[in-house]
Amino acid sequence: MLKSFKLLFNCNLVLSRSCSGYVSRTRYLMRLREDDEACREALRSGNFLLYHKLAPLLQKTNSGVYKLACLKASDLEHILEKVGKDKRFVNESFLLGCTDKSEPQFSLEVGDLDRSALEQECRGMFVDLRKAFFMITGLESALVAKGQALLRWHQTNGFCSATGQPTVRNQSGSFRVCHSSGVTYYPKMAPVVIVLVSDGSRCLLARQAMFPPGMYSALSGFCDMGESLEEALHREVAEEVGLEVENLQYSGSQHWPFPQSSFMLACHATVNPDKTQVNIDTAELEDARWFTFEEITEALQKPPRNPKGEPPVFWVPPPYAIANQLIQEWANQQQLSRK
Repeated sequence: MLKSFKLLFNCNLVLSRSCSGYVSRTRYLMRLREDDEACREALRSGNFLLYHKLAPLLQKTNSGVYKLACLKASDLEHILEKVGKDKRFVNESFLLGCTDKSEPQFSLEVGDLDRSALEQECRGMFVDLRKAFFMITGLESALVAKGQALLRWHQTNGFCSATGQPTVRNQSGSFRVCHSSGVTYYPKMAPVVIVLVSDGSRCLLARQAMFPPGMYSALSGFCDMGESLEEALHREVAEEVGLEVENLQYSGSQHWPFPQSSFMLACHATVNPDKTQVNIDTAELEDARWFTFEEITEALQKPPRNPKGEPPVFWVPPPYAIANQLIQEWANQQQLSRK
């Protein structure tokens, strides 16, 4: 596992060095987060992602595919005025990042405005985030997930947990302060371990009752206070399916906006092929079973829904989800071993 961490670090180091504008963009964002006046100035030239009750705005391209709608400041102000909202409402936006051209990006919740009027003016539609993941690219998915997570955090942290007094945001939205207690609150992510268990020739996938019909995914669970990644992984597999992990390998990480804002730590794990009897915790899972290489390969190639609109018997999370990455990595390794 240590080798995987070293490779990940080296890749990030090479990426940073190869991007000539990376350092300047990073320091520009740092200034926008810390300097309210600089952030207000950036709002005049930024790109804006709109959300209606946390559902992002998508637009259909001429080729018939959907993309994440990013509105220029001038266009957004014009649209706001047309739907009866003061253009200064853009100041309620939260800073997300910036493009490769150092154009600042913001998220804005417009749930108090008329949805149909906004969709008409923006020539798009607001789509539930889980559904949007199947409609846009991976890079767009990461950005839109971050935007929703930041909006949700501000919506649920408007008051100080120590005094009950209102908290006040800075302009970028990078923190909130209770002036009564002096406590500063920063957006947080909850660590979650997600693991694909294999017995050597099969992999184990499970589903919760809340999943769409037919969808199975890797096992996952929140890390407990004081636990290491390894301890959380062993515990979750034992609790949910009654299996004992023998070996594990780190794969990668990902921010995931559900149920609030999670930090997914993805691993592969193996169990003894002679001890594969699954004992499901029905309070957590609806079903869990072993899948063959052939079943996994077919699911990875299959769209989530067929032309008649009926869900397939078995399908996996969308490509953006790190669970899909784990499943794809397992399938690739199986294919290599068979050759």
